[in-house]
Amino acid sequence: MIHWSLRRLARRHWVRRAVFAGGIGAASLVVASGAAPALAAQPAAAATRYAWDGVFTDVQADRGEREYGRTCSHCHGLALEGDGAREVPTLVSDPFMRRWRGRTVQALFDMLVRSMPADDRGTLTPRATADLIAYLLRANGAPGGEMPLPPERDATAAVVIDERPSGP
Repeated sequence: MIHWSLRRLARRHWVRRAVFAGGIGAASLVVASGAAPALAAQPAAAATRYAWDGVFTDVQADRGEREYGRTCSHCHGLALEGDGAREVPTLVSDPFMRRWRGRTVQALFDMLVRSMPADDRGTLTPRATADLIAYLLRANGAPGGEMPLPPERDATAAVVIDERPSGP
């Protein structure tokens, strides 16, 4: 039996491929199903991107890695492993994905700006925050792309953190 989240991910991946593939068949399906008015009322849904769509650059993630070394590693560890005894969360692999799966990059952005670094809250600049997020996404396997993750909070609302899509 396929776990419900895998089915949801496969369905989302299929829908994403269909939307990007475009064509008459996809347009016919939308019109025939009567979904056109509902889609028109939700323009933001069409703009949704995923962490796996290359939403940051490698140069930005490199800057984020340096920032992480300066401001985060003394609590979260050099390998982003966290410290369970001190209740410092792990920032890679399953623990990170369980916490952030399905949430927007904007939610992570807000949490970092508001709460980090724990010993000097509220001191991260928007650019440093975007760079740190790029590093965290790359550390969790997301690929770099052509455009950097924007440092504007609202611009990160359409990017969703999700697991690596399966298949080609």
